[in-house]
Amino acid sequence: MKIFIFTGLSGSGKSVALRTLEDLDFYCIDNLPIQILDACIKTLINQGYSNVAISLDVRNPSFLGMLPEEVINLSNQGIEVKIIFLDASNESLLRRYSETRRPHPLSNKKMTLFESIEAERKLLESLKINAEHIDTSRLTPQQLKNHVRGLVENKHYHLQLILQSFGFKHGIPLDTDFTFDVRCLPNPFYEDELKQLSGTDSRVAEYLNGSANTRKIIDDIHQLISRWLPLFIDEGRVTLAVSVGCTGGQHRSVYVAEQLKNKFKQDYRTLMRHRDLS
Repeated sequence: MKIFIFTGLSGSGKSVALRTLEDLDFYCIDNLPIQILDACIKTLINQGYSNVAISLDVRNPSFLGMLPEEVINLSNQGIEVKIIFLDASNESLLRRYSETRRPHPLSNKKMTLFESIEAERKLLESLKINAEHIDTSRLTPQQLKNHVRGLVENKHYHLQLILQSFGFKHGIPLDTDFTFDVRCLPNPFYEDELKQLSGTDSRVAEYLNGSANTRKIIDDIHQLISRWLPLFIDEGRVTLAVSVGCTGGQHRSVYVAEQLKNKFKQDYRTLMRHRDLS
């Protein structure tokens, strides 16, 4: 039997993770009291279940001291146990609670929402040691689902690489980790037959690829990002945003971002965005 135990901060995505595994034919239990974990697993084994997912949180705080011993007990029975700790920044959690208007499990008349989140973070801190850590602060529900699926399928999980083109005249994207300026490349905007096209058009591609500098900057960006991606993965990052900008976001940045996608898609999950492409 394989058991995934999801724990972590309230509002960090445990319910999303559990529903994802339910769609993959896991038997899922939300907020199982730790005291009946062993008996529950034995019953499920007798009923023929081989994949189980459980969420544990501060609604039943007794699990904090009992979980390590229970995991050892299950492992001694030949059961594969994986603990996943879902985390998120205070800012993200405050926003999510504001959007859903649900009360925090530790909220009361004596603590604000922020204080409740901080209190829960301190309570759960020790659980991170033996768990796989996922920071969901910048993840959409779909991105979290994809990440959980990767864990379940027992594949070496790579982070999702977000490639984004943009125009500097519309402002630099705020949600980016690396930003590259390709305004130094030849500009198709000043070619009458290319002006109304975009960087996805073959004629614009031919024009830009005719410049050695275009090929060089694409290779340089690819080598730089490739060099550091493994370290971001080791850190636990599941998304990395790379933005490429030109003047208007129509030609050069679009073409370069598309070429980077083609280079990275063999090894990483890629998501392409052309923010200012009209």
